[in-house]
Amino acid sequence: MGSFLQPGRADVHIDVALSNFSLAVRQGLDGFVADKAFPIVSVQKQTDKYFVVPQDKFLLDDMEKRAPGTGVPMSNYTVSNDSYLCDVWHAGHRIPDELRDNADSQLKIDQQGIELLVKKGMIRKERAWAADFFTTSVWTGDQTGVDSASPSTNQFGRWDRDDSDPIRVIRAQADAMQARSGLRPNKLVLGRLVYSKLLDHPDLIDRVKYGQVPGNPAQMSRQALAALFEVNEILVMEAIYNSAAEGATAVNGFIGGKSALLLYVDPAPGLQSATAGVTFSWNGGPATAGVNQGMQVGRQRDALKYSDELHLFMAFDQKKTSAALGVFFATAIN
Repeated sequence: MGSFLQPGRADVHIDVALSNFSLAVRQGLDGFVADKAFPIVSVQKQTDKYFVVPQDKFLLDDMEKRAPGTGVPMSNYTVSNDSYLCDVWHAGHRIPDELRDNADSQLKIDQQGIELLVKKGMIRKERAWAADFFTTSVWTGDQTGVDSASPSTNQFGRWDRDDSDPIRVIRAQADAMQARSGLRPNKLVLGRLVYSKLLDHPDLIDRVKYGQVPGNPAQMSRQALAALFEVNEILVMEAIYNSAAEGATAVNGFIGGKSALLLYVDPAPGLQSATAGVTFSWNGGPATAGVNQGMQVGRQRDALKYSDELHLFMAFDQKKTSAALGVFFATAIN
């Protein structure tokens, strides 16, 4: 019998890029909390001042019983000021004509470039916020987690211990904040690893199981945790970044680490706001008409390099406005 030749797989099909699928593993924007923890205040000038009215005079009881014919005792308050400065940050991405003309449409290289810059901007803001405010020696209340069932002053049993009591710890610091400020915290910021441990904490599971909070008793949720801790919102720092040098093996990690922060924040800051902090965002300079409050991506033609350049600018100042309205819990888990 003679040999029979038939075409192979490579002969009957030439591989091309799929039109209905491409792989792009990227983190979403929901895990970034900086602009949720410190609400945005849009400003017209890069630097300016704002009034500060301390509350100490407003907490005094200096009313007097009136005697006939006497004058009215006067109560006063003081006013000072503080300032902000929105530093300008930028990054760019070049798209050469040769690359655009030869690129398959599925790559959407312009969209990819914009997303690249926006993610870099979000990581910069998140890391700056974490470094400045998700740390010790910033807020009036500093607590440190320890591997002990009998913690000392300004300490608490770490929340990865089954015998710890995170609800009592949070409630005690909420009471302390209210006693010094008249305001009870409304946000709890958790590092992702801390949140994951709390989901499995036996005390919290028991409280949800036996109906002490509304919702599905079989499922611990952020809403259930918020109800247990008596705050309006749980913010989980899920954003990650690569700390390795460009081109080196990736070293990814959560920006939020293993700590927690209890805050009172004005959800809509304006005149006479009480809030732990705000993010002043300048919509002037390169970030004029910026989207997302001070973040602007523009396009510029570089004729000498036969390329289009995407430029991202953002101008912001993340500002602690009241140390009394925050409590930081360092090393909440091991």
